[in-house]
Amino acid sequence: MTDLTHSQLCLIAEKFLKQNGFGVVFHDRYQARLETGEQPDAIGFRNNVSLLIECKTSRSDFLADKKKKFRVNQNLGMGDWRFYLCPPDVIRVEDLPAGWGLLYAHGNRVRKIHGFPTNIRLITEKPFKSNKQAECDFLYGALRRMVIRGHFDDIYIKL
Repeated sequence: MTDLTHSQLCLIAEKFLKQNGFGVVFHDRYQARLETGEQPDAIGFRNNVSLLIECKTSRSDFLADKKKKFRVNQNLGMGDWRFYLCPPDVIRVEDLPAGWGLLYAHGNRVRKIHGFPTNIRLITEKPFKSNKQAECDFLYGALRRMVIRGHFDDIYIKL
């Protein structure tokens, strides 16, 4: 098996979120200008919850991630739930910051290694108080692009 690239992991994360009930999902090709500087590799939204997936292809990338201001101050980060997605054994459960979960990519498949909640826990036991302002800014940026490109009216029911 060939090594997965970061872009491939991001697309796998997007597909995983959709398969797990997240109706609005973004991967890393969507870039927003956020005050915090965070650019999610994949983030999904569903009613009353958000889930962020950070994709890591190497241990050094994972270790560098800990230094980002929205990781040091968890309240600046997006995602009520936060997971790392990586090839097997790049990150181990004992390496995880408090509250984070772990997913392994095996080819195009994702294996839940640690912390993935049941549907009810997804809503009731969020490990993080996500930065809802950053999430709103992120979503506003996406909707604004739809307005600029003339697609916003597509959200309305045709009468």
